[in-house]
Amino acid sequence: MSGHSKFANIKHKKEKNDAKKGKIFTVIGREIVMAVKAGGPDPNNNSKLRDVIAKAKANNMPNDTIDRGIKKAAGADAADNYERAVYEGYGPNGVAIIVETLTDNKNRTAGNVRNAFTKGNGSIGTQGCVSFMFDQKGQIIIDKEECEMDADELMMIALDAGAEDFSEEEDSFEVITTPDDFSAVREALEGAGVPLLEAQVAMIPQTYVDLTDEKAIKDLQKTLDLLDEDDDVTDVWHNWDE
Repeated sequence: MSGHSKFANIKHKKEKNDAKKGKIFTVIGREIVMAVKAGGPDPNNNSKLRDVIAKAKANNMPNDTIDRGIKKAAGADAADNYERAVYEGYGPNGVAIIVETLTDNKNRTAGNVRNAFTKGNGSIGTQGCVSFMFDQKGQIIIDKEECEMDADELMMIALDAGAEDFSEEEDSFEVITTPDDFSAVREALEGAGVPLLEAQVAMIPQTYVDLTDEKAIKDLQKTLDLLDEDDDVTDVWHNWDE
């Protein structure tokens, strides 16, 4: 079946260094707070919290760290109050960029995001200026080395649970769902003992932009690096064909 292989490969190139892991844990900690405040601390009754816990485990967050985060968020004195904010804009050659954030200070976050675009010779646009070029989909990536099942068996589990698409890449399998079916498909795969490398609702580009100019590539990488270093930024989606 067809896949969003370029996007899967981009997402598959995650750094595994300690600094990156610390950033991921910070982001997931904030997502736990948001999920608990929205639906309570019991994952059995809170599908969003179950999704965040799955993301935490996929990123090797220790169980006791997850439990502490849930208990802290559920506490009567929990003071953390985060808001979601999404920014859209353009990099060199019209590369479309969507920045998702979770912040306790929108002014700080907006300034940092604008600065990242400016330093890479890009520009922030209005809400909706590039999001129409992306499809919101549930995306699950499975590392072939960690998975004992063959492609056909995996595909049947995913499709039976409601997946839209299944594709096989060189080193991974990718499952695509609608946002509404994401949790059910993820839980079906987990229930079958499938180890998930990544599981999230993603913004998948409809088309991709090639960059051949070295300066344009350097500028875009600068913007992406600055956004990646910002603890307020949870996800960055773009349509650059790396």
